Amino acid sequence: MTAVRSRRRILVGAVCAVALTVTGVLTAGTAHAESDRTVSSSTTGTHNGYYFSFWKDSGNASMTLRADGRYTSSWDRSTNNWVGGKGWATGTRRTVTYSGSYNPGNNNSYLALYGWTRNPLIEYYIVENFGSYNPSSGAQRLGSVTTDGGTYDILRSQRVNAPSIDGTRTFYQYWSVRQSKRSSGTITVANHFDAWARAGLNLGSHSYQIMATEGYQSQGSSDITVREGSGSGSGGGNGGGGTSNCTAVLSAGEQFGDRFNLNVAVQNTSSWTVGLTLNGGQSIQNSWNASVSGTTGTVTARPNGNGNNFGVTIMANGNWTWPTVTCQTS
Repeated sequence: MTAVRSRRRILVGAVCAVALTVTGVLTAGTAHAESDRTVSSSTTGTHNGYYFSFWKDSGNASMTLRADGRYTSSWDRSTNNWVGGKGWATGTRRTVTYSGSYNPGNNNSYLALYGWTRNPLIEYYIVENFGSYNPSSGAQRLGSVTTDGGTYDILRSQRVNAPSIDGTRTFYQYWSVRQSKRSSGTITVANHFDAWARAGLNLGSHSYQIMATEGYQSQGSSDITVREGSGSGSGGGNGGGGTSNCTAVLSAGEQFGDRFNLNVAVQNTSSWTVGLTLNGGQSIQNSWNASVSGTTGTVTARPNGNGNNFGVTIMANGNWTWPTVTCQTS
């Protein structure tokens, strides 16, 4: 491939880390927030309940670990290649929400959900944003997947006798590259894994999975916060929101040039009120199988005798981010 592919490989050796399970309630006196920590040499570990990785081969690049799943980074042209981020010690079919700012300029850089598997040894990227180099221009295109309000090109490339988490090896790289760049949103990881499998791209046993910033012979900065689950400002295929035992699950419908359809499946109750908080500029054009009130901002849907599955058509007005979804038992 191009320059980016002829470099390092992320992560220092085959580092094993213990996954830290984070619950919604912490016992008083047993857990304390860790202070900010800046790293500028290759290392991995945990910080405020998140796994992190930082790797560079040379130059001035650093990453500051901040509260919860937040990190900031900066690098300059003295750096040949670096990559770092926060996430989880073990990858899985989770839904990931991230937000913040990413400033690659016209440089060679990625913002991506990034991970590895073994048996087979696979390096994968779900690229949300990038600078001057688009990996879809240098890899084998195998299709596309539409999820989380956008379309991603599915690609495969190969690294021969290159550094990996298991030393120097030959391995494939799997890519989902978002056609419309963004720096905040939700990634329904399962949708990418399934799309890759349909294209014959099979994964193995998962190593780590992080929301990473990467730079190659470039300069830039990022300020990213990551967490598990769907969240404010974005939704995802098969992502959901709920209170009590009521859950509303979003999945992608047909997408058009100026609008997109979303399907909503309500689970665990037949008496519900679903809230959809639309993003800036968006409006509801149409709905079916539910009584929907409102067209902008937060709209509500209630059952109208057609079951627990309904749909909406959202006029994008240039904003393709999915709405936040909540569900309450009526």
